[in-house]
Amino acid sequence: MDKWWRGLAAAGLAGSALVHFLLYWDSGYADIDVVGPLFLLNGVAGVVIALAVLFWQHWLLALAAFGFGAATLVSYFLATTVGFFGVHDRFTSQFEYWGVVTEVLCVVSGLILLVRDLRSRRAVTVSR
Repeated sequence: MDKWWRGLAAAGLAGSALVHFLLYWDSGYADIDVVGPLFLLNGVAGVVIALAVLFWQHWLLALAAFGFGAATLVSYFLATTVGFFGVHDRFTSQFEYWGVVTEVLCVVSGLILLVRDLRSRRAVTVSR
């Protein structure tokens, strides 16, 4: 079952990375001072964490998937409400919809993996 959740976490991470790369290269985000480099960093981090989640089973990676998704969602929420480093978005494009979907997937799957790891650690501790 953990393989499914790891796969979903990796898919969410890779999907979010793809959205950020596409927006960076094709939608002018590369020209925005602070947000542009953050989009590029987000894309690279998403790919790195996705690969790590697939090939290394550790609770820190579940936390990284959760944190990545949560931080990206909070940043986007700020951009659509009060602004984020001078960028004001409106939830109107397919990129934004897919970004939110993939980041929610990161949060949910990362949280489930963390809970499952915590439960398995407790079960091992109790059985000793």
